[in-house]
Amino acid sequence: MKIVVSDPLSQQGIDILKKVDGCEVIDASGLPVEELCEAVKDCDALVIRSGTKVTKQILEAAKKLKLIGRAGVGVDNVDVPEATKRGIVVMNTPDGNTISTAEHTMAMILSVARSIPQAHASMKAGKWDRKSFKGVELSGKVLGIIGMGRIGSEVAKRARAFNMTVLASDPFLSPEMARKMEIEIASFDDIVLKADFITVHTPLTDATRNLINAAAISKMKKGVRIINCARGGIVNEADLVAGIEKGIVAGAALDVYPSEPPTETIATLHPKVVTTPHLGASTTEAQEKVALDIAEQIVDALKNNTIRNSVNAPSVDGELLKVIKPYIELAQRIGLFLSYVITGQIERVKISFEGKCASHDMSMPTAAFMEGLLKKALAEEVNTVNALHIAKARGISVEESKSETVGDFADLIRADVKTSDGDFTLTGTFFGIKNEPRIVQVNQYYINAKPYGSLLYVINKDKPGIIGQIGDTLGRHSINIADMTVGRISQGEVAVTLINIDQPATPDVISELNALEKIVAVRPIEL
Repeated sequence: MKIVVSDPLSQQGIDILKKVDGCEVIDASGLPVEELCEAVKDCDALVIRSGTKVTKQILEAAKKLKLIGRAGVGVDNVDVPEATKRGIVVMNTPDGNTISTAEHTMAMILSVARSIPQAHASMKAGKWDRKSFKGVELSGKVLGIIGMGRIGSEVAKRARAFNMTVLASDPFLSPEMARKMEIEIASFDDIVLKADFITVHTPLTDATRNLINAAAISKMKKGVRIINCARGGIVNEADLVAGIEKGIVAGAALDVYPSEPPTETIATLHPKVVTTPHLGASTTEAQEKVALDIAEQIVDALKNNTIRNSVNAPSVDGELLKVIKPYIELAQRIGLFLSYVITGQIERVKISFEGKCASHDMSMPTAAFMEGLLKKALAEEVNTVNALHIAKARGISVEESKSETVGDFADLIRADVKTSDGDFTLTGTFFGIKNEPRIVQVNQYYINAKPYGSLLYVINKDKPGIIGQIGDTLGRHSINIADMTVGRISQGEVAVTLINIDQPATPDVISELNALEKIVAVRPIEL
């Protein structure tokens, strides 16, 4: 097993990675792209900070890569869609640098309010100029926060301590939480119109790119101050400088840039723009915390299949994984079973969890079901990371439902698949104190089948002698029957027979079975 670390990581983090038995940790910090592509060729995990750009080129080179661990919050330096497509888990450490970034934001707010960097530079130049650097107090001012995640929330707490009125724009901020934090929920437009200071704390997306632009700035209060310690590109720098020149914006503070390091731009050179070189997370405490966090997450994932803080796959901690592991395995087997028996183009999928299991997060079993359903039919790699992405890309609707109501079984997983040829249903549960998985329904037929190994799915006429004929055919080919279950709706009509066999049936055997008079169809299944 190999882990490549392509950005500087604290020694404590490196030491944790080295504790994985049989694991080699490679330091690839600062390598050019071509050499990094060579370094990741056979690695299982890649650990990065903000310096490494994990592009499609790098992902194409990393044929064995399973995990990307970002020591920090932002993953806009990772091609997440491409990683997802390839079934690679991308994890970050959302808590590690929260306090450091929030404190840096407050430092930037204070700097731009009191012109501290400019006054410092003036003193260093031998001047004593008190008149040029008259500032404003924070107390009584309105701070608009766009994005109330971990960092935005910590900034709000500190701003309230400065006696600022805080307006917060975030679609997931509840009125109850706003009341507890003594802040006001506001729209983006409200913040633009009312705020004396505006700070952004959102990811960079198509919706937030150039969010602070000429149109927004034109509506702002004269003397507004704008701070960006989140992601470069949220604030349009050219429009920002134009706003300063027009006298609308009194000052700005930037810690992040559209490209880093930035080329000399009018924003970074403007005397009323305070700039720092992406220092939000650059504290001893934050760097150690994110290094420890990502190292522990990588080790947990490689050793225990525990996924935490994934940005592109269900996150499952160790304790929950112990509980839902049987459901993951059964859901995957149900999906794989169905992949052998359904016909036509898959259009819609619904997976239902009933009974005790419905009280848990079942997103991982849902992903495992889709992995089983799709993997046999596709040439590309399918796993729990990319299965839902692949389904969506192919226009397949996937619905998950849960009900804690207990029916005939304490737990039940039911899959309904609609295809261009019709509807297919498969239901599974667990039997006995050992929780042994069983398939208990195929379409409208109730059965009791063990979803393991080699099986034959037989649709036959419910007539005397058919079971004997099947047994004779298999016996002539030295194929032993391990178990058998038959389901029928009414006597003498069509029945479904599931047969566990000790070895796979060859195509010739399947042809012989299909040639039997009372056989409608035989499908071999490998679980």
